[in-house]
Amino acid sequence: MMNTGVKIERITRCKNAVRIQSPVDAFNNFFAFLDVSSKTAETYRKALKQFIGYLNEHGIKHPQREDIIAFRKALDCKGRKPATIALYLSAVRRFFSWCKSEGLYEDITVGIKAPKIDRGHKKDCFSGSQVRDILTGINRTNLEGMRNYAILGLMVTCGLRTIEITRANVGDLRNVAGVTCLFVQGKGKTSKAEFVKLPPQIERAVRVYLNSRGCVSDDEPLFSSCSRRNKGNRLTTRTISGVAKSAMNNAGFNSSRLTAHSLRHTAITLALVAGQPLADVQAFARHCSITTTMIYNHAVNRMNSQCESSIAGAIFI
Repeated sequence: MMNTGVKIERITRCKNAVRIQSPVDAFNNFFAFLDVSSKTAETYRKALKQFIGYLNEHGIKHPQREDIIAFRKALDCKGRKPATIALYLSAVRRFFSWCKSEGLYEDITVGIKAPKIDRGHKKDCFSGSQVRDILTGINRTNLEGMRNYAILGLMVTCGLRTIEITRANVGDLRNVAGVTCLFVQGKGKTSKAEFVKLPPQIERAVRVYLNSRGCVSDDEPLFSSCSRRNKGNRLTTRTISGVAKSAMNNAGFNSSRLTAHSLRHTAITLALVAGQPLADVQAFARHCSITTTMIYNHAVNRMNSQCESSIAGAIFI
């Protein structure tokens, strides 16, 4: 429940009474109206909490269009990333659109633009030899090392996201036409309808880990915690990110632009470098739009370009 002094209310005249829908009721009804995942609803709740906090901080009881613009500028001054600002504005925009449809308040967000988001890559990727350095640097003489090797191997050969690793169960390993596949629940998905094919080297690594782990049932997490406190529990995305970052640091790659997502970035890039068709790479990466895959393709084409060296050759004879 949000505490708000913002005046967003509707007076409804009944036969014998006048009922006022309070600001708190308005927000609760808005979230009840939303047909989104629980994670998206929580994101919207967080965004609107920020917006209401801004209005209360500045004593704004009847927000107007200029207040939305000022909120956007305030987020920018606080160093929020364009993608975050765009997300917050999306929540505010959807809320006021709902308010208008309910006759509660004017939609004061019409025509307000979100900041432009750079669609280029914000993380770097590795070469094939650098990936080998990372993987061979993992100590596989214990269960944790076997697990970490299998996790990173899966991420860098199958382009898996940390959330897909987290959600994977033992029973998601299935045989499709003689090939071992892992069915995954991707970002924003509610089912495990898509799959990746495990290369033999990675399948062996996963099998070795599972055999060393002991008897496991299909509904148990594919990769579980080895710590005393959480042994057997599902790994969090934060833990997986830490595993990846630690392995990179151990191999001498300690840039802030190298993260767990760099492994997925590497997988997609290496597939394009190897000459795989763009449509195949889109399906492999599970991109909803081929436009996203083309961002990777553009980067590969740019790296293969010889423009700079040909210009230098013409100048420095």
